[in-house]
Amino acid sequence: MDLSRELFALETTDQGFLVKMSDWNEGIAAQLAEVNQIVLTEAHWEIMLFIRQYYQQYKHLPNARVFTKAIAKTFGEDKGNSRYLHKLFPDGPLKFACKLAGLPKPPTCL
Repeated sequence: MDLSRELFALETTDQGFLVKMSDWNEGIAAQLAEVNQIVLTEAHWEIMLFIRQYYQQYKHLPNARVFTKAIAKTFGEDKGNSRYLHKLFPDGPLKFACKLAGLPKPPTCL
């Protein structure tokens, strides 16, 4: 089975972000994770679903500092810190949480 077939049938940006948030589902998230060499755990899902809810509520994405503080406020200091988030998303917690959650690329991310 070609894992990337369904994913690449969807419209993505040059950096692999979904163009339409409505294309996202858990299967697409799993494919995006595999393409980005991330093995999803419950901890990843917790952060991905959190950032989706944040985006739906506030209609924008936070910068990395606000993202970390919002996670700390919701889940506690043990999860709302950059060390924990970098373990989950080593190449950039905010950028990759958004990418796997089917959200746009945060404006503050390179």
